Amino acid sequence: MPTFSFEQARACVIDRVTEGRVFQPGEDVALEIAAGRVLAEEVRADRDYPSVARSVRDGFAVHAADVPGKLNVIGEVRAGDRFTGTVSRGEAVEIMTGAPIPQGADSVIMVEHTTRDADGDVSTDRAADVGQFINPQGCEARASEVVLKPGKRLDFSDIAMLAAIGKSRVAVCPKPRVALLATGDEIVPIAETPRAYQIRNSNVYALAVQVKRAGGVPVILPVAKDEYADTRELMERGLSSGLLLVSGGVSAGKYDIVERVLADLGAEFFFDRVLIQPGQPLVFGRVRDCFFFGLPGNPASTMVTFEIFARAALELIVGQSYTELPLTYARLTRDFRHKTGLTRFLPANVCSGDSGPQLTPVSWRGSSDVPALTRANAFLVADADRGDWKTGDLMRVLLK
Repeated sequence: MPTFSFEQARACVIDRVTEGRVFQPGEDVALEIAAGRVLAEEVRADRDYPSVARSVRDGFAVHAADVPGKLNVIGEVRAGDRFTGTVSRGEAVEIMTGAPIPQGADSVIMVEHTTRDADGDVSTDRAADVGQFINPQGCEARASEVVLKPGKRLDFSDIAMLAAIGKSRVAVCPKPRVALLATGDEIVPIAETPRAYQIRNSNVYALAVQVKRAGGVPVILPVAKDEYADTRELMERGLSSGLLLVSGGVSAGKYDIVERVLADLGAEFFFDRVLIQPGQPLVFGRVRDCFFFGLPGNPASTMVTFEIFARAALELIVGQSYTELPLTYARLTRDFRHKTGLTRFLPANVCSGDSGPQLTPVSWRGSSDVPALTRANAFLVADADRGDWKTGDLMRVLLK
């Protein structure tokens, strides 16, 4: 298989999963627990929004042709009420933000631009256009207009929209189970005291958090020893989930048997190496209806490759109509240099500054350096075709 660049590998993941994902029927949930879930139904407005023309300012409802000038105030109207009379020429109605526009009025003058006299009349030296500070009926959404489409992850504004149209329950995509399998004779349970040549099983716990953030349900499997039969049996269990994430065993070592086991299970491989650091030995493919990733075993490699590749796959499997990598830019606080050829995702800190976000690389000792990762709140992204950045240069950043 060819070795992919970062951009090629990510495009491959998105294309393959988009083409091959299998959607499950939606499940009905209460609105108060729907935030963060992916919408599985088309949602339409139940009426015009706003349902009547409304004022968007506190002030006076008037005829635009009557101002500048002095007007007789004949009443007031506030949000949640309506004025039953008609505004004739030379008249005004005091109006509050959100209140319905009285019949006859065609403009609103802001209260800040008016004065009231002892008789209660109002004067303004400002002219007004017809429709000024008025939201017409249906200008936000028309009755039966689609306001939310399937495949959108619901945020607080979407919940507000659903509540506004009276949806107390909504259909969302089911959360897929994601099997997490760590491999390696050196790995022991976290409650166990490791010998000097052993490590605790930290990767699956980090992955479980990342899976939950992306909308999946993590299922932690027992550690697979570096033995064919044990690895195959656990992979078979993992392939019953919506996605299988294997940590370790994908390098070129004598006991790295993950790819051989997957091949024997009938895997279709899409790539097995990407020009990135950390995470160069990375496997992506499918067995039957289950997509899988063979993630490198070092913690930083596992975390980074999930965020830039597996997260996209999971978001699409969950039911999202699209997925994006949340990259931003920040200015370097010191010079940075790396060897070209690989796109590097290295620990860094981003903080606010006078000229915008500031980016400071964090010293680290390689992809097993978890303490360095805990001191970072982001990963700087060093482009494969550029070797040098100077203090003050803008650089891409992936926030944790």
